[in-house]
Amino acid sequence: MAIPHVLDELLCQLRSRVRHSADPDAQALVDWMGRQLGAQIALVGRAGEVEASTARLAPDILAHLRSELPRLTSGRLAASASQAGAFHVRCEALGRQVPRPVLVVISATPLTREALSLASHAGAVVEVLRRARQSDDLARRSRQAAARLRLAVFMALMAGELLLARRMTAGAVPPLLDAERLRVHLLRCPPADRGRLIDAHEDTSGYHGRGLMLRCPVYDEHLICLLPADHDGDGAKGDLAAHVRELVRENPHYALGVSAPVLLRETTQAYEQARHALALACHTPERLAHYRGRPPLARLLPRHEALSWAGSFLEPISAAPRLTLDITSLALNFPRSGVARLLGISRNTVAAHLGRVQDALGLNLQDPRSRAELALALAVTDLPLPRGDAGAGPPPSLDSLLATEAAATWAHAFLRPLLPGTDDTVRRTLRAWVDAGTDARQTARNLGISRTTVRAHLLSAEQLLERSLLSPGPGTHDLVHALRIADRAP
Repeated sequence: MAIPHVLDELLCQLRSRVRHSADPDAQALVDWMGRQLGAQIALVGRAGEVEASTARLAPDILAHLRSELPRLTSGRLAASASQAGAFHVRCEALGRQVPRPVLVVISATPLTREALSLASHAGAVVEVLRRARQSDDLARRSRQAAARLRLAVFMALMAGELLLARRMTAGAVPPLLDAERLRVHLLRCPPADRGRLIDAHEDTSGYHGRGLMLRCPVYDEHLICLLPADHDGDGAKGDLAAHVRELVRENPHYALGVSAPVLLRETTQAYEQARHALALACHTPERLAHYRGRPPLARLLPRHEALSWAGSFLEPISAAPRLTLDITSLALNFPRSGVARLLGISRNTVAAHLGRVQDALGLNLQDPRSRAELALALAVTDLPLPRGDAGAGPPPSLDSLLATEAAATWAHAFLRPLLPGTDDTVRRTLRAWVDAGTDARQTARNLGISRTTVRAHLLSAEQLLERSLLSPGPGTHDLVHALRIADRAP
């Protein structure tokens, strides 16, 4: 056996395993060693199990080592040689971490010094591969844990729970939580690109400098970036906002929606703004848009009266479990499958919670008008309580709330892009789409046009209204309320 040549081949095996295998394992090296030595080889793990072996391994020989292996794995013995019937057995403990794996070489004749040296070298290579795989596994688990923590921080911010976000990151609070205001940058890109972009900017703490980047748990093509409001892409070194915009300029498959600056506890509002901006960005040559919206309808209604109406409307579910209310709120903004994925529950569980809410409120949550009404009631109750006494009296109706001048002004501004002077077919399609429960197929049948035409009109409406309509959420709710107000306004 030409030892230098064989050692060179052993190094080539190591280089090939590490470079070309996503999950380097010892089986190929064990087989190679068996061929070189003309012996049976086994790699016994720390718990005594056989991790890899040549095909002709005799199990009764390992049984012969039952009393010897514990001394090797525990570190009390570095190597041993014994006889098992007609076979010569050589064992060597690998590595330093106890319990240690053991390389077992079984041959019909005693191994030469060169063969023993090769076995020892090969054992060291096997241990290098094992440690490389363990390091890869540890790094992968660390990245997964960091991703879960970033998602948890984002969800806490979406719920307005700043203190909870700080408590769950105790000892490594992300710099973002020290900012007064933030912007949400919502990047649309191929799903496979998200991990690469996140990893490229992740620091040793698992964050992204002063920002946070995370995969959207609902939409596979969305990458969410939370950045302090003063981190606005001025081109400074390490400026994440500037880098994200550069990605959009360079890649025609990317688009970016950017929210207005908001307080940290208003992250939900910023996220919805970014969704609307992204819907607009997809229709612009630059594929980049900033939110230029108006105050939400819930903030414009007379506060005391709106709270009285919302409290009466939601009273049947006031005693519902918190999980039911959370699922309901999420289902008004995302597809049910996305809610199930986000919360780690089944779609049937989501449907069951929504069914209880529907029955209690007497609503059909498949109807966009019912969804919009419930979303408005929840939005009103999320606002800060007004000062002063609201006074007694029966709660007003929603129609009376929407008949106020502020609501009429809001609806007129919302629908202005669709008013006379624009293509009336888009406006008629939107009304028919709402009447059909946002079912594009039914809308097409009712109007006598194709589903492709309906979708084209909805895309045009997204661009005109600067709202996201093709996915469930506030864009559709705003459209429903604006049409309702317009139908009743002078």
